[in-house]
Amino acid sequence: MSAGLIGIAIIDILLFLFLVLIAITIARLRNLFAIAMLAGVFSLLSAGLFVTLDAMDVAFTEAAVGAGISTVLMLGTLALTVREEKPVTHSPFLPLLVCAITGAALIYGTLDMPPFGAADNPVQTHVAPYYLEQTPVEIGIPNAVAAVLASYRGFDTLGEVVVVFTAAIAVLLLLGGGGRSGRHDNVAGERKKD
Repeated sequence: MSAGLIGIAIIDILLFLFLVLIAITIARLRNLFAIAMLAGVFSLLSAGLFVTLDAMDVAFTEAAVGAGISTVLMLGTLALTVREEKPVTHSPFLPLLVCAITGAALIYGTLDMPPFGAADNPVQTHVAPYYLEQTPVEIGIPNAVAAVLASYRGFDTLGEVVVVFTAAIAVLLLLGGGGRSGRHDNVAGERKKD
């Protein structure tokens, strides 16, 4: 194994360790502000992990949506709510059991997958060569990733943008929807008294 691959493996292991430590810390904390900030750090480290996997588009999306927009929305929500989580009134074993069963099902689902990065994987033998060969001819964009996202998967990318935009608008409406009408009613009530 070359020194470059060993270095990347060490970085991957460190990023995974940091992700696990942050996840455990988030599960143990009760301060919601600290949880929101650590969730942003978790997303940023995930983006770094995607960079080491050469998935720059996914890393960019994770950094923008996960570390950026999600953190801002969580902090905005915290400005309208309490800063501390309510004490737990139920046993923590049922959620732990549900997580363990879900994790086991997900791991079981991956047992059938081909080895990561193998040259004979279906994605390496059918789809990727077509995109790499036909992108300059069909689209004329030198960057194959940009061509796939903007052209071949254009409707999929548009759908993802619409979903994120709709979610952001819904959150903003939920957070600010009731406050304006209440203030307007108070002002109208004060005018009637005068």
